[in-house]
Amino acid sequence: MTVNNIPKQLNVSDFTYDLPDERIAKYPLSERDSSKLLVYQNNQISETVFNHIPQYFEAGDMLVFNNTKVIPARIKFNKSTGAQIEVFCLEPLDPADYAQAFQAKACTWKCIVGNLKKWKSGDLKKELTIDNKTVTLKATKVADFQSNQHIRFTWDHPEISFERIIEASGITPIPPYLNRASEEVDKVRYQTVYSQVKGSVAAPTAGLHFTEALLGEIQGNGVSTASLALHVGAGTFKPMQGEDVSAHEMHTEFFSVSAVTLKSLSENHGRLFAVGTTTLRSLESIYWLGVKLIHGFIKDDNFTLNQWEPYNLPGKTPFKEAVNALLKYLSDKGTDTLYAHTQIMIVPGYTIRSIKALITNFHQPNSTLLLLVASIVGDSWKQIYNYALENNFRFLSYGDSSLLFLQDTIGQ
Repeated sequence: MTVNNIPKQLNVSDFTYDLPDERIAKYPLSERDSSKLLVYQNNQISETVFNHIPQYFEAGDMLVFNNTKVIPARIKFNKSTGAQIEVFCLEPLDPADYAQAFQAKACTWKCIVGNLKKWKSGDLKKELTIDNKTVTLKATKVADFQSNQHIRFTWDHPEISFERIIEASGITPIPPYLNRASEEVDKVRYQTVYSQVKGSVAAPTAGLHFTEALLGEIQGNGVSTASLALHVGAGTFKPMQGEDVSAHEMHTEFFSVSAVTLKSLSENHGRLFAVGTTTLRSLESIYWLGVKLIHGFIKDDNFTLNQWEPYNLPGKTPFKEAVNALLKYLSDKGTDTLYAHTQIMIVPGYTIRSIKALITNFHQPNSTLLLLVASIVGDSWKQIYNYALENNFRFLSYGDSSLLFLQDTIGQ
């Protein structure tokens, strides 16, 4: 039975707005939690300061965070000709597991190469100093595709891991729309205070507003927290092209969730808040993967969710029942973490299964993230964004925040 139908046509032009460059926050505020907070609840818009957000939570509620950690994914090499080549690491291929790739003595990554036309042949080399040793990093092109390249990284001190290599050589990959080079401030501020699992090339920016003190206050009020990790890819910045939303190919991202977090989701009796669109996409993917497991659609332990797949799956299973199916699977397998890939694209007409509210920044015009926001608040997204523009809110990654309540949820 198909519960959700893909809308026959959603026009890209219906999800755009005029964003002046001066409204894009080029740098973070001096204090993380001093940003403005727009609150949309019961069809009403109000505003406050982010550090007042605890007043919107009740004892028993749960906040779910994406604790991925941004890696310094951009590595610059200089050729003997003077040409500079930038290798932007997107995701590991060999070994494909992130943790293994960071501990590897050699590895292959899918990359975007800047100034590729200047790299016609041969290897790129870069000298680094690690533990008072001179280390020569070598990049070898092993496959060349239209949109990306497969790059093999090797170095001459095998006792040093790739994690150390990339920390010594890489640059923080701040968003392209900031139109500036990465600076020292970005190493700390383009990272959440709770980041743990290395792998993202873009920050889950909704979480940038939280401080350790604010988290302590929230938890002290009887609100619980849980974490999962979705590694944010560069595709998050890819605008939709053409006119029909259905023609857009959503990027695939890797995520993992522990049995501890699944158990917390299953036992939670309060409202669920997703901190960021990546967290929401993960929670909804967890739901659909549980549904697939219940109906026997998971083959060979392949936990992958394709872009439009949720719109054609039976969707009457309660959220916690789907979570419990995954918990049972992990228990039967004797493992404590679920590893999966999701391409889910959440658009207006989709029914949210997991949360009561979303904490998120203000997103680019013509973006899939704006579609996701519209799936939560409907056409009110235009009113919300107009209010933000008219009341001096700062936009995009380093900008201000919003707390968007759903009017109706199912499965809780």
